[in-house]
Amino acid sequence: MLRLDSLGQRYGDHRVLHDISLTVPDGQLLCMVGPSGCGKSTLLRTIAGLLPAREGTITLDGAPVTGVPDRLAVVFQDYGRSLLPWLSVRDNVALPLRRRGLRRAERRAEAERMLERVGLAGTARRHPWQLSGGMQQRVAIARALACRPSLLLMDEPFGSLDAQTREDLEDLLVQVHRADGTTTVLVAHDIDESVYVGDRVVVLSPGPASRVVLDLPVGLPDARDQIATRGLAEFVALRAQVGRAVRSDTPR
Repeated sequence: MLRLDSLGQRYGDHRVLHDISLTVPDGQLLCMVGPSGCGKSTLLRTIAGLLPAREGTITLDGAPVTGVPDRLAVVFQDYGRSLLPWLSVRDNVALPLRRRGLRRAERRAEAERMLERVGLAGTARRHPWQLSGGMQQRVAIARALACRPSLLLMDEPFGSLDAQTREDLEDLLVQVHRADGTTTVLVAHDIDESVYVGDRVVVLSPGPASRVVLDLPVGLPDARDQIATRGLAEFVALRAQVGRAVRSDTPR
C-alpha cells in the first residue's frame, strides 16, 4: 500500500503541492491528470524519493519513504535518455537484475523473457538507437517489469508517441497490469488515456499549491478495447467528469 498524508512540496518560496492525501491499495492502477504545470511530475518524483517531501509523509508498505525505495521502478516519457545506447536491448533490460544477484546467463534469460512479453522477441541483440520510438518505450517498460517492482511509477510514458503507437502501449499496460497486479501510479498524457487504462483517476488543481479536486473510481470492465470501451456510455460520462474537474479548480 502507498499512502500520502498531507503531502506538500515547494521550491524555495514557491509552493507546488499542498495537502495531498491519498491511499493507493496494493494492485491498483491510479492515473493522475491535471493542467500543465500543476505539479504532476513533481508529485511523482516525490513519491519516488527523488525529492524530499517538504510537508507531510509518504509511506510504502508501512515504511516511511526517505529515499528511493527498494523494488521501485520508474518509466519516463523521455525513453531515449533512459536507455543506455552502448548496451544491447537485452542488456538494458537485464541491468536492474544485477541487484538481485543473478548470474549473467540468468539475467539474459529473464531479459529475453520480458522482451517477448512486451512484443519484442528477436530484438535482444539490437541497440536502442536501432528501434523506433514505440519499441524503445517497450524496452523501458520491459526493464521496469524485469525487477518485479512492488510500485511502478510512469511519468507520461506515451505522451511523445504517435496516436497508434500510444494506443498499442496503452493496451500493453492494461494487459500487463491485469496479469501482474503491480501497484502503479501513472501521470497520464490526456483525459481519455487516464479513463481508459486506470482503475481510478485523481485530478490535481491548477498551481500554485495544487491539491486534489477529484478522486474518481473507474468502474469500467477489466477487459478494455480501444473502440468498444471508448464507445461505452460509462466511458463518456467518466471522461466528461474528469474533463470538468481539470478545467475547474472547484473541489468536488
